Amino acid sequence: MSVKKQPTLTFYRPDFESALRIPYIKEGVSAGFPSPATDFLGNDIDLNKELCKNPLATFYIKVKGNSMINAGISDKDILIVDRSLEPQNKKIAVCFIDGEFTVKRIKKENDCLYLMPENTNYQPIKVTEENELVIWGMVTYVIKSM
Repeated sequence: MSVKKQPTLTFYRPDFESALRIPYIKEGVSAGFPSPATDFLGNDIDLNKELCKNPLATFYIKVKGNSMINAGISDKDILIVDRSLEPQNKKIAVCFIDGEFTVKRIKKENDCLYLMPENTNYQPIKVTEENELVIWGMVTYVIKSM
């Protein structure tokens, strides 16, 4: 009997041809004291175009699991990932390690690289010469349900 492992990430491509326009209030909303209401909605926004700075290198991924919960990334959140960005220390990346995808924070230490979870129930992954690692892209935004 073989056990089939469930994928931890589901990939999606942004739809830049979408005609869906959502009303957008540029003035923002106060998170402190209430501000006077605005009767003017002004503009529309296309989140594909707004959140994807490099359209040809951008994709969406649905998260499965909670290893990054302390970084504000929860199960079923959607990550916006840009493959054109260079990996950086302390930034969050989608990685392909030893045949599996994962999302972790990159930690460079002397001559060593770690993929760090943001949940104490998970152990860091020390990347060695024996591992096959590809950093697929850098997380730029998290879309979550409230």
